[in-house]
Amino acid sequence: MKDIISNIWTKRLLSLFSGLYAFGACFLCYCSLFYQVEISSENSLCVLLSVISLFFLTAMIYTRKQLITRISSFVILPAMIPVVLFYFGEWKLIIPVVATGLIIFLLSGAGEGIKTTLGAIILLLYIFGALGYFLITSFFTTASKKEVIESGASPSGLYRYSVVNTTDSSNGSTAVYVEPNDSDISFPKFYITFRLSNFQRIVYLERPLTKDIKVEWTQKTRQEITEELNKISDNIILHLTEKQLETLGFTYEEKLAVVDLEFSDYQFLNLENKSVDKVFLDTLNTEQLAHFNIAKDNKGYYVLSPSEEFRKDAKSTGNSKIYLKNLKSSLLSDLYIEKDDSVLLGSLSDEQLEALGVPDDGDVMLFNGQICFRYYVSILEDYFDVDHKTVKLF
Repeated sequence: MKDIISNIWTKRLLSLFSGLYAFGACFLCYCSLFYQVEISSENSLCVLLSVISLFFLTAMIYTRKQLITRISSFVILPAMIPVVLFYFGEWKLIIPVVATGLIIFLLSGAGEGIKTTLGAIILLLYIFGALGYFLITSFFTTASKKEVIESGASPSGLYRYSVVNTTDSSNGSTAVYVEPNDSDISFPKFYITFRLSNFQRIVYLERPLTKDIKVEWTQKTRQEITEELNKISDNIILHLTEKQLETLGFTYEEKLAVVDLEFSDYQFLNLENKSVDKVFLDTLNTEQLAHFNIAKDNKGYYVLSPSEEFRKDAKSTGNSKIYLKNLKSSLLSDLYIEKDDSVLLGSLSDEQLEALGVPDDGDVMLFNGQICFRYYVSILEDYFDVDHKTVKLF
């Protein structure tokens, strides 16, 4: 048994536990940036987390001279900085992990000089991080008072809502927020749930503050909603993503348009001044394209006579053609060209809407009898792009 415990391969294998614990600290760091934490039983979580931390700490002390453990000992404390700041007050979650990170940092097999230097840096990160965070949140905190009057989930469980009354110097306001309800991370056995944050969308806002609140949810089909929207207007415009446009069969170049037209442009194109605000390239002939310094070959549209400065910005060498499909939006704007992402709702068939990911039926929300949220629109307008999370301090 003693030979097994002292075996170098045993230590190397057990050092993987330190990497696993460091990964857990990094996972908490990630969650603290994009999720709000909810703990169902703080005492149970603290006991469970302390036992787990003690087990991993024992393994880390035993393998403290292994490379993986040394690296892990330098990762845990910095990774916990956002957790301490954003989950400030959730000490029964924070203390077991920070204490474990501190102990293994002090007892790791790294040289004293390295530990002293890194320790000073980590301490400064905590100090300046906390100072900066609290200063920023203090400066930008408004004097208004918010109170959640009602909250709940839609019938499908895909969305959750909250009705918030805000009291301020302008007679206050009542807002209805909707956010995704299917993107949370839940660990019931660990008594903890991470709720996705920064995806609240205001679907209704009323001033001044109102006490009359009636929230209703219903289910409507895709065809019913399409008919309702088309009755409201024949010119409802949807702004779609590149992927959605490709789904509808639009190529990149079919949606390129010349914008910011001048008087001379309208004259050249025989258009009434200000009759249109953009002209699509695929509607122009060779002579008209040349007027806007554009030409076309079998590979697509390209800049007809680019300046040396433009070539430099486009990172083009020699006399090679500069194709619009290879340019960033900033360079396209220099040519007064933009990629149009709009499509008329009335031009889409039910089959196309299905191809865009709109289910046959879904949730519709009414506030005081007025429709304020349709699942249909939230999908087409990509209200909740959970793949692109953002960090917000206030």
